Amino acid sequence: MAETLMEAPRSLLIQLRLAIQEKTSLAISESAWSIVWSGIALFAVWYMAVRENDKPILYRVPSPKVPENAEILEEPAIKVSGSTAVQCYAPATGQFLGFANPSSSNAIDRAIEQAKAAQEQWATTSFRERRAVLRTLLQHVLDNQEEICRVACLDSGKSMVDAQLGEILVTAEKLEWTIKHGEKALRPSRRPTNLLMSYKRNTVYHEPLGVVAALVSWNYPFHNFIGPVISALFSGNGIVVKVSEQTAWSSGYFTSIARGALVAHGHNPSLIQTVVCWPQTASHLTSHPGISHITFIGSRPVCHKVAASAAKALIPVVAELGGKDASIILDSLPDRDVPRVVETLLRGSFQAAGQNCIGIERIIATPGIYDRLVSLLEPRVKSLRLGQDKDVGAMISDGSFSRLESLISEAVSKGARLLAGGRRYTHPDHPKGHYFTPTLLVDVTPDMAIANEECFAPVMTVMKTPSDRVEDILSVANAPDFGLGSSVFGGETDPRIPVIVKKIKAGMIAVNDFGATYAVQLPFGGVAGSGYGRFAGEEGLRGLCNVKSVCEDRFGAWWWFGGVRTSIPPAMRYPVNDQERSSRFARGVVEMGYAPGWGRKLAKGLGNIMGNM
Repeated sequence: MAETLMEAPRSLLIQLRLAIQEKTSLAISESAWSIVWSGIALFAVWYMAVRENDKPILYRVPSPKVPENAEILEEPAIKVSGSTAVQCYAPATGQFLGFANPSSSNAIDRAIEQAKAAQEQWATTSFRERRAVLRTLLQHVLDNQEEICRVACLDSGKSMVDAQLGEILVTAEKLEWTIKHGEKALRPSRRPTNLLMSYKRNTVYHEPLGVVAALVSWNYPFHNFIGPVISALFSGNGIVVKVSEQTAWSSGYFTSIARGALVAHGHNPSLIQTVVCWPQTASHLTSHPGISHITFIGSRPVCHKVAASAAKALIPVVAELGGKDASIILDSLPDRDVPRVVETLLRGSFQAAGQNCIGIERIIATPGIYDRLVSLLEPRVKSLRLGQDKDVGAMISDGSFSRLESLISEAVSKGARLLAGGRRYTHPDHPKGHYFTPTLLVDVTPDMAIANEECFAPVMTVMKTPSDRVEDILSVANAPDFGLGSSVFGGETDPRIPVIVKKIKAGMIAVNDFGATYAVQLPFGGVAGSGYGRFAGEEGLRGLCNVKSVCEDRFGAWWWFGGVRTSIPPAMRYPVNDQERSSRFARGVVEMGYAPGWGRKLAKGLGNIMGNM
């Protein structure tokens, strides 16, 4: 490459040099120009080498095997009498997929040891090397998205559209964001000093913690697994992911995808470990001294157990526990936007059969738009079709059906109107599948249980605020003991929107949109009953690091001055011969460093120092 550039026609180089001289009035000698051109050529060689080495490497991962004979289980469940194995099946059909052997405590120990050994080497890699792995992983996801979606759908019951949005799109965004912005979040940063310490240089470093763990939920089996892996890898950590028993079948395939990117670049695949275990064994992982951090995605009752277990080894936990997310619809919403918002509300409520961490659990409308909104939603919800090849897929199990039906019945008994659904559904083609009818429940009030408990189901509840005053809107929105995501729709100049944004009890809010915060990798997490801590974004990456503060001498190498270093003044050295005199000296140091301005107090400080040395 360099030789080719250097052999460019001499006349062209002369013309370029003369053109630069003419434009800049700079006289460039031929020898100087040769040096400049050589530098350009060398830069081109380096740049092309970097580009070439960082191209994604293609690799293949075999798809998980499905039994040849499609056996439909009579009573689909993950637990089988007389066996400790996890029974895997398709929740949309009841089809048997296989058995997964649960990990023992000893297996968890081995997984952590293997991840630790691999992490020691991985911690020495550069950001560029980590980006290369993620770039290869991104390319594999894009090239194999249909197969990834197919596997995720089979194991979780969702539709292909739901999988494209909730498994692929958000994973591609997380990878792209980390590739582009991850280094900025983790590179060393300089921090300011002060007058007394002006000879110091202050730096903050973000170092890998070691081996981290993630306990993830079943609703998005690929994304919930790969998300923590992406952050762990880029921050220099190894990771052990405890996947849900409900989606154990697909976890091996997804683990191979992540490991394949490491292998493609010559790294140890043991850096990523996956375990499947029953709850009684999970505590061995969550209290293990070899784990430096835990990301938990799940329910509040389980989080109490995880946090208590982690406290034994003082392991920090980030907890994302779902929510009762409010979508507030203001009467200032322009008429032309109402149809768009209706479509957004449908997608936000019924995506993945409502099994969405930041799904819309409550639609809160002001009186001026409430009736119109209900009239538009009713026919749309009634028209939704059940089935993986239709509109709304299956739920992960039928374990919540009785609770959902009870919540809906209780609300109706208190005055709510059930306009659609409200009960479990036996699919004519898949009678062993887990389906719940798309539900529309209106006139819901804050005192009803369904307004305060997370449904995590295809249930749309609509509430009317007492008035259009922002105080009344917030009183309804902030009533439940949750605070994960939220959204507000209204006119661009509506003065209530900034107040709602500021005062709503939530970790995230999208204005005139739904779920947009995660689509741009802002920090993800909530408050109150929705958990604590954040993953995603800069905060998520830094949370997986030891934040090390380093304070060092700025002029320590100035040997001809003897260096500029901290030295204890005679008045402050042990033994302290005169406490009163030394105290006045110390007071002078404080006044010297922190007295405002350069007036009397500063002079007094200097006086106390000089007079009490």
